[in-house]
Amino acid sequence: MKIAVIGTGYVGLVSGACFSEFGFDVTCIDKDVAKIETINQGVMPIYEPGLAELVARNINAGRLRFSNDLSAAVTHADAVFIAVGTPTRRGDGHADLSFVYAASEELAVHLTGYTVIVTKSTVPVGTGREVAGIIEKANPDANFDMVSNPEFLREGAAISDFMRPDRVVVGAETETARDVMRALYRPLFLIETPILFTNLETSELIKYASNAFLAVKISYINQMADLCEAVGANVHDVAKGMGLDNRIGNKFLHPGPGYGGSCFPKDTLALVKTAEMHGSNVSIVDAVIRFNQDRKSKMVDRVIAAMGGSVADVSIAILGLAFKPETDDMRDSPSLDIVSALTALGAKLRVYDPKAMEEARSLLPYGVTFCGSAIECLKGAAAAVVVTEWNEFRALTPAQFATEMVGNVLIDLRNVYEPSVMREAGFHYVSIGR
Repeated sequence: MKIAVIGTGYVGLVSGACFSEFGFDVTCIDKDVAKIETINQGVMPIYEPGLAELVARNINAGRLRFSNDLSAAVTHADAVFIAVGTPTRRGDGHADLSFVYAASEELAVHLTGYTVIVTKSTVPVGTGREVAGIIEKANPDANFDMVSNPEFLREGAAISDFMRPDRVVVGAETETARDVMRALYRPLFLIETPILFTNLETSELIKYASNAFLAVKISYINQMADLCEAVGANVHDVAKGMGLDNRIGNKFLHPGPGYGGSCFPKDTLALVKTAEMHGSNVSIVDAVIRFNQDRKSKMVDRVIAAMGGSVADVSIAILGLAFKPETDDMRDSPSLDIVSALTALGAKLRVYDPKAMEEARSLLPYGVTFCGSAIECLKGAAAAVVVTEWNEFRALTPAQFATEMVGNVLIDLRNVYEPSVMREAGFHYVSIGR
C-alpha cells in the first residue's frame, strides 16, 4: 500500500517514518522546500529520540521519501493522511483549521481511484465532515472515504508510542475504509493492540477528551501539592498512595510548574470552545486552563520569596527551557513565563537546556545569557531554578552546585533532588509540595 502524509511537523514526520518502518511505501509532503531539503540531508527539524535514525533507515530502504510534489504523492496513494498544524486561532481560542482546509482542497483535485482520506491532525468535532464537503466540492468525481485517526504521541517517546500504543482510535463509517485502516495497522493487530472503531465525531472527541483529562490530572496533583505545603504533608507520598489505586493510576501525578507543550494548552482551550458552541458545560476543563496559567505566575512568586522579596540585579541560573525532557519543544513552556517575568523584575538570568537552546534564542527576552552547559549556567549564580527535569540535571551533585554558585538558593520546581540532602549540604532548598 502507498501512503501520502501531508505535513512534516511533529505528527506527520513521526507517523510517516513509523508507517514506513511497518513496511509501507510512504511519501511525506510539505510546501517548505528548505525543510524538505534539510530532512533529505538527514537533519531533522525537531528533536525526537531515535527519529533521525528511523528516517535514515527507511529512506535507505526505499520505503520513505520527502517531497514538495503533492500531485505525484496523492495520485498514487491508497491513503492520504492530513497531518498539518491546528494551532489556537488568534482572538477567539478556537482551533485554527485553515491549514487543514487548505490541504483538503489542494489534495482533492489529485485524487484518482478510491482513496481513504485520514485526519491525523487534532481537530474539533465535525471537522472530518467539513473536510469531506470541501473535497466533494473541489472534485465532485472523487471516490473517497473520510476517516479520523487521532494521534496519541508523547514528545520524547513518540516512536515507541506509535509502534506500541495503548490503543488506536479510528473513526470510519464504511467497511471498505475500515479494511484499509486494518491493513495499515496490521502490525499492531499482531501484538494485540486494542483498535477501537467509531464514527467520525466520536473519534475526534476521544482525542480532546483524553488530553483534557490528563491536563486535569496534572492540575489536580499541583493543587494537592499546594495543600501539602499548607498542612505539612508530602505530595510524592500522596501521589504514590493515589496511584496505587488501579482506578486512578500513577501517571501524570507529578507536581511541577504547570503543563505546556504543543497539545494540552491548545486542546483544552479548543474543547472548551467546542462545548460552548454546542451549549455544553465543561467547567472543570475551563477551571484547569485558568489554574495552569496562574500556576506559572506562582512559580515566579516562589523565586522572589526565596530571594527575600526581590530579584533585582540577582544572578539566577535557569536549568531547563523545554516544556518537558527529551524534546526541544518550548511551546507554552512554563520557562517562557518564568524567564520573562524574572527578566522584567531586573534579574540577570543565565539559561541552559540540553536540546532547546536554538529554539530559545528566538523566544526569550533580550538580556538573557545563553550557556553551553549546566555547569557554565551555574557559574556565579546566587540562585538556581530547575524548570525541566532533564536527566543531566539529576546527575548534578550538591558539591557541583556549591562549587559553581556564589549563593545557596536552589528552587527545584520539578522535585529532582532530595530535600534532606540539599539542606544538609547548606542550601536554602525550595521544592513543590514537600
